[in-house]
Amino acid sequence: MPTDNKLIYYIKKWTTITKEDELAILSSFESVKIKRKKELLISGQICKYIYFITKGCLRSFYIDSKGTEHIYQIRMDNNWIADIQSFFSQNSSKYNIEALEDSELLRISHKQFEQLLLEIPALERYFRVLFQKAYINALSRLNATMWETAMDRYNEMLKENPEIFQRVPLVYIASYLGITPESLSRIRKQK
Repeated sequence: MPTDNKLIYYIKKWTTITKEDELAILSSFESVKIKRKKELLISGQICKYIYFITKGCLRSFYIDSKGTEHIYQIRMDNNWIADIQSFFSQNSSKYNIEALEDSELLRISHKQFEQLLLEIPALERYFRVLFQKAYINALSRLNATMWETAMDRYNEMLKENPEIFQRVPLVYIASYLGITPESLSRIRKQK
């Protein structure tokens, strides 16, 4: 499926748009390629774009005062990534976004995004659903770190996204799960 068609396909899963809407959407997005280990966003910058990943894998993370990285998001093909707080507030980001693989993305600027929502009301529904799902997932992840065991969190990730273990270094998966790499190794040996 061509890159542009993936975006339209996922939008059409949650809302109805016309052919004219499709053309307006596609003309508002810019195609970007990024090499592995390159950053799309550096902490302290304003997140100027929301990215749709057509192919590849990216992570968002922050570095605490001790220099430890904490993974906030790991996103792969046909998913969105951005620092939403920075994007909407147009304030500095606390996060970095880095490609874990050579990746192909479609990006839209804040100004273009707002204009597109005005022109195509059906997109408001799409993004409302998208942001609701993201909020629910974030709460679920927070609850899991508070009340579920590391083994349960690992099993859930394995069930929901088994491909992640072939594409993402285990040290990043451990950080995302809120455990040490050693704990992740012990869990994997128990399986």
